[in-house]
This record gives sequence, C-alpha cells and structure tokens, in this order.
Amino acid sequence: MSDLKFDQEEIALLASYEADEWKAVRDATAEKDRYRTYASATYRKGKRVNIRISEKDLAGIQKRAVRDGIPYQTLISSILHKYVSGLLVEK
Repeated sequence: MSDLKFDQEEIALLASYEADEWKAVRDATAEKDRYRTYASATYRKGKRVNIRISEKDLAGIQKRAVRDGIPYQTLISSILHKYVSGLLVEK
C-alpha cells in the first residue's frame, strides 16, 4: 500500500472522512433524483443570451469550471438556474 500516490484532493477527502466529517444522506434516492433534475435542466438547450461581465469574474468562473470538470458556459447556466429557482441565496 505504501506505493500508492494520492493527489491533493484525494488526501483532503481521506482526511475529511477520517475526521468523521461525513454525514449519511437520509434519502439517497431523492437526492439523486434532485441532482439529476438539476443536471437535466442545466444541459437542456434553451435561448441564447449574450452578457458582458468583467474579465476577473470570467476568469474566476473559468477556473471554477475547470476545477468542477464542466464547461464554463454550463457553470454559468447552472448558477443562473439555481438563482431563479431560489436554490442559490446570498449569505
């Protein structure tokens, strides 16, 4: 086992698990359905919209999208969808 190599994300996940920070999902089927609905709505093609945003914000969105493994346009669409659905709220 000592020859296994872990990246930073795997190390962080292992540490989190070992610190007993993980919580069981009460209704995993409902959670899966909820996120499946989000994904379906996100990937459904709709109307085209052109917007202007600052270069700094766009760079931040692109970095986050790379980290999440999705196209940045999909991330923007997901953020907007969550906001209008009331799922994205300001702290």
